[in-house]
Amino acid sequence: MERFIEKKQTSEYDIIVIGGGITGAAVAYDAASRGLTVALLEKNDFGSATSSVTSKLIHGGLRYLATMEYGLVRESLRERRTLENIAPNFVYPTPMMIATSNAKISNKKSVLKIGMIMYDILSFDKKNTWDPSKRIPCHRTLSREEVVSLEPNVKREGLTGAVVYYDCASIFPERLTLAFIKSAVKHGAHVANYSKVEEFIFNGDKKVTGVRGKDLLRNKSFEVTGSLVVNCGGPWADIILGYASKNIQGEQLRRSEGIHIITKKLINSHVVGSITKDGRHFFLIPWRGHSLIGTTDKEYIGNPDDYKVTKESIMELLDDVNESFGNGRPIQYSDILYTYGGLRPLVEDQTADVYESSRKYEIYDNEKDGFDGLITVEGGKYTTSRNLAENVVDLLEKKMNRPHGKVITDKEYLAGSEIKDMHAFMQQFILENVDFPESTLEYIGRIYGTEAPKILEIARMKKEYAEPLNADGEMLAQVIYAVRVEMAKTLMDIVFRRTGICSLGNPGDNVLLKVAKTAAKELKWTAAQMKKELASVKAALAIPK
Repeated sequence: MERFIEKKQTSEYDIIVIGGGITGAAVAYDAASRGLTVALLEKNDFGSATSSVTSKLIHGGLRYLATMEYGLVRESLRERRTLENIAPNFVYPTPMMIATSNAKISNKKSVLKIGMIMYDILSFDKKNTWDPSKRIPCHRTLSREEVVSLEPNVKREGLTGAVVYYDCASIFPERLTLAFIKSAVKHGAHVANYSKVEEFIFNGDKKVTGVRGKDLLRNKSFEVTGSLVVNCGGPWADIILGYASKNIQGEQLRRSEGIHIITKKLINSHVVGSITKDGRHFFLIPWRGHSLIGTTDKEYIGNPDDYKVTKESIMELLDDVNESFGNGRPIQYSDILYTYGGLRPLVEDQTADVYESSRKYEIYDNEKDGFDGLITVEGGKYTTSRNLAENVVDLLEKKMNRPHGKVITDKEYLAGSEIKDMHAFMQQFILENVDFPESTLEYIGRIYGTEAPKILEIARMKKEYAEPLNADGEMLAQVIYAVRVEMAKTLMDIVFRRTGICSLGNPGDNVLLKVAKTAAKELKWTAAQMKKELASVKAALAIPK
């Protein structure tokens, strides 16, 4: 992929998308696949904000049953199955265990079982997957003894058993977002990261006809014109609207903070969920031999550019977890290996607590505010982004008076995910590459899919490119591929979003230096620039004091 703003530009696009998170990526893919000319601009890196700070789950939203949002649950369950189909190397069924007790009515086994039956009914098509291994079974209940045997760290005080149901794990959301970007490019979309939109272009009738901004890597201004502009800024959507007018109303945007922590392994094979005394859910998720714990849901007031994870937020999460999980020694602050957080955009303002706010989305036509040519997308959740994009492009076609284009995004594999049988693919990949450790092949095969052989080609060029950097067997070959093929421009891009080198915490100075030197050679960094890049990564890895 190449940043199109560094090349000769198309004179005018049908669609300009602002924002390269999962929503913008999905809109760009859907629009391009229907034959529209598309330009996508992202002020940081693709998927670097909300899309990269998820709980790594693709879920139907079980808890939305309590607020009777049956339509949202059904949409989420349908899209969960779609993502299993189109991204088989990223999305996998995973068992979810909710411990039961008699302490609260909502946590009684009989009450939860009613919810599970409804969840199973709403996911009636969960077995209609392209790959049989992706089929999801119905829920089941466990006795207290079975829970203790399967997950010994579940708190035993008051435990009556558990219900187990299935949702899906997303093993690398950042690369799944990138797969949508790559799919858009495959269909002709032009994309660019580090391209900040700063103002809209208007014609005499106040119609939005394009955007102006700055290429943050080259410190140069750019201008892109198009028939329609789609604001997919997520937590920044209202700020982007401010570039048009201070008077645009639309739906009020609220921001909710969600944080996660990573510790050593605390659970076995189940995603273990619990309900706090305040009725909030959190999960302990098995991930890469560790435990991923989250999430919180707390309103954030302020500029999203100023957001950062605080010690206060981490302690609140730890208090909730230790109240409802664990036997013996509670999880300590010192147990945290890495923490990350971000902001979710919400559109509902009728609830006092953002935890109760809907995860529905709004597609808002700013023509109602006197600014034709501008569409704003607010709210939503990762799981339903593909369907959201489909609805956005339906509106765009209507505004452009174009015939309805054929939707393929739910019928074709994402770029790099063209795999009919995941088990057979992995078996063949391992058999054909016996010169690499199986741990490396297991990891590389899944996060790169059909692109995985290209990583191994680079690794075979030089011995140092193939040396394992961590327990998963990641290699410097991935660093080279990230720069040459995947538009990685910073060390942060490489170690957090193209690879998982830093997503479990600090891999050590030696590993970081090796990666930085490799990236510096590819990107032609000076010694000073490399030092700056290393400092940025170490700051991101630091646990708040």
